[in-house]
Amino acid sequence: MLEHDVLVVGAGLAGMRAAIAARDSGANAAIISKVHPVRSHSNAAQGGINAALTDRGDNWEDHAYDTIKGSDFLGDQDAIEVMCRAAGQSLIDMEHMGVTFNRDDEGKLGTRAFGGQRVARTFFVGDFTGQALLHVMFEQLVKSGVQSYEEWFVTSLIMEDGKISGVTALEIRTGQVHAIKAKTVILCTGGCGRLFEPSTNALIVTGDGMGLAYNVGARLMDMEMVQYHPTTIAGSGVLLSEAARGEGAYLRDRHGNRFMEKYAPNMMELASRDVVSRAEQTEINAGNGIDGCVHLDCTHLGERFIMEKLPQIRELGIDLTGKDMIKEPVPIRPGMHYIMGGIKTDIDGQTNIPGIYAAGECANVSVHGGNRLGANSLLDTIVFGERSGSHAADASKGVSFSNFNPDEVVANEERRLQEILDRPDNGDRWSKIRREMGDSMNRNVAVFRTKEGIEETIEELQGLKQRYSSVPVHNKGKVFNTDLIFALELGFMIDCAEAIAISALERKESRGAQFRLDYPNRDDDNWLKHIVVTQGELGPELSELPVTITKWTPEERKY
Repeated sequence: MLEHDVLVVGAGLAGMRAAIAARDSGANAAIISKVHPVRSHSNAAQGGINAALTDRGDNWEDHAYDTIKGSDFLGDQDAIEVMCRAAGQSLIDMEHMGVTFNRDDEGKLGTRAFGGQRVARTFFVGDFTGQALLHVMFEQLVKSGVQSYEEWFVTSLIMEDGKISGVTALEIRTGQVHAIKAKTVILCTGGCGRLFEPSTNALIVTGDGMGLAYNVGARLMDMEMVQYHPTTIAGSGVLLSEAARGEGAYLRDRHGNRFMEKYAPNMMELASRDVVSRAEQTEINAGNGIDGCVHLDCTHLGERFIMEKLPQIRELGIDLTGKDMIKEPVPIRPGMHYIMGGIKTDIDGQTNIPGIYAAGECANVSVHGGNRLGANSLLDTIVFGERSGSHAADASKGVSFSNFNPDEVVANEERRLQEILDRPDNGDRWSKIRREMGDSMNRNVAVFRTKEGIEETIEELQGLKQRYSSVPVHNKGKVFNTDLIFALELGFMIDCAEAIAISALERKESRGAQFRLDYPNRDDDNWLKHIVVTQGELGPELSELPVTITKWTPEERKY
């Protein structure tokens, strides 16, 4: 019988940090992931991790204010205080674990500027910081002795008497279904970016944890807040890190003008991501772009500097656009990048469902609000991954394992999966549904939104849900049946897409990443609040929660 005090679903930075913290707290902890841990999407974080170190003349309160302002005052200030207070120690902990952060000429940890922040407080490893952190964290995971179920796909959460009892999981290598008992479960499955096409996200980022939690009654919050990153490559959606602008790159229109002076005269290219993305899209729509793009210009930085600080994104530019940023500008455009919304949690990762926790991008502890500052995502995973792991470990003490019959649970899940495999071929494909969903979301729930466009997508999603209920799976085998995995992922994606669209329609204002052309102004009187989505008997149901304000009064956001 497989059983653990704490079972962490997802093996990115949040998941591994949670599992290590749970083990350090004395729990029998395990981690389960549909991919090998170092293939997690945390790899893709390029630019750095934020922290305010007092010996640099910085302080956590300034970091907190910049984060709150960046969130367009939708972030909960108590949670932001927790994150920013903990940032310095979390950074030093990672350095002591073995992360080789870049250092300056004096041998001190080096920093670069990132958007929406008044001082340079982003610590980095070249332009592949996430990868560096992820590999070091994996070393620590192995050292800790935490059991790892690699390439196992969690298909459902097991509930008894309104609380978590474990999970069912498909061992991808064999096709065998397992039931794992757990006193607590921490969901660290990342975002849901691939329900948009294109996206900067890896193909594995399919909203699994959000869907799993939503389907057992967990609350999703701020789902309408979807970040479009200003510098992605057209077609593929691949990200060119904010590190480029942090190191001094310019954004130029077809005439060579630095157009950001019209939109953010003080911060220019280093305004918040939502502001820069809207500025780019406005210029493109006005005919000032180049084939639907604007230019990222690094030529003035010089070859030596680019090769030292930005080698990875230079290679991406060459491989995917044929442009060498040392010699010429690279065409870029806004692209879907990050979901600020997610499973509603408190500052210890607890959800409204007893025993279920969440951390990382799948969670919404409400530190990002309407717009996430670059380099706060890695910080979020480390700080709240650790807090969730420690709290879940403590909560599991003195609690007995559920007495459900694992054979019966496995038999029921096998029967459900077999029914999907037995569907007759009707000519449809999960890939068609996924593509149509992604195109619709990117067309109508993107940088600019309207009532008519969002309603069109909601109607299209209803049709896609109907098709999904009968879509066939052509591979009927057991071993590495990725056809079945992709079909199961699509179910979670459709749930997330519907939550995003109905929340975007409900919020009748423009705030952060939500820009409604029919409601172009921020409306604190009516909309300084969170929108919450829960699964009801007849479908998604909406409610509201207040924004927690401690000492920073909402004000007009200018850069």
